[in-house]
Amino acid sequence: MRNVTDRVRNPFGMEPDCERFVPGYGDANADFHVIGDHPGVHGGTTTGVPFTGTADAERLQTALQNAGLLDNGGDRPETDRTFLSYLHMCVPDGAPTAGDYRELERFFDAELRAIAAHVLLPVGERATRHVLEEYTAQAHKTDVEMSRLHGEELRGSGWLVLPIADPADWQDGDDERLVEALLDLQSTDFRRETDLGRFLPGGDPYHVR
Repeated sequence: MRNVTDRVRNPFGMEPDCERFVPGYGDANADFHVIGDHPGVHGGTTTGVPFTGTADAERLQTALQNAGLLDNGGDRPETDRTFLSYLHMCVPDGAPTAGDYRELERFFDAELRAIAAHVLLPVGERATRHVLEEYTAQAHKTDVEMSRLHGEELRGSGWLVLPIADPADWQDGDDERLVEALLDLQSTDFRRETDLGRFLPGGDPYHVR
């Protein structure tokens, strides 16, 4: 089942109770969902678009472009297969509290399930820990050591998860490591769908995971 909206910015009209926020951005029918922490960490406070407006965001964008997940970068990146969003979409005044994250988690969860991307790409420790805890059975057996998990495939509950170390912490070669991992992933059947259409009247394709 595919989404019907072609809106690029905030495709599902999320409206958190805060003065400024950076909503999800990209293809609502995405195969890949890049998940960050909040605008103060990963960018977008001035542009209104996740993973934009900082040198670290540009470095991540370049890697995603080289891996074919973005067509163009900049403040309004172009893509027909990737969605970008944050756990905490509000622009915070200082560091968000645990309560702040809990309050906004419902917006993030609703959007993640509406997008229903095949691959989740959490960026940084907080996003990776949240994705593993909420969307996989890996949390109790995975040490969230980002230098080790960077570019490594993990199985989720209906999702494939490929964590990305925070670009601010990237060492020499981490860009290439991520690009290679994403290219390798795309060379496989990462969607892992089964066509059940042959069992339905008319035989139209009906893909499920």
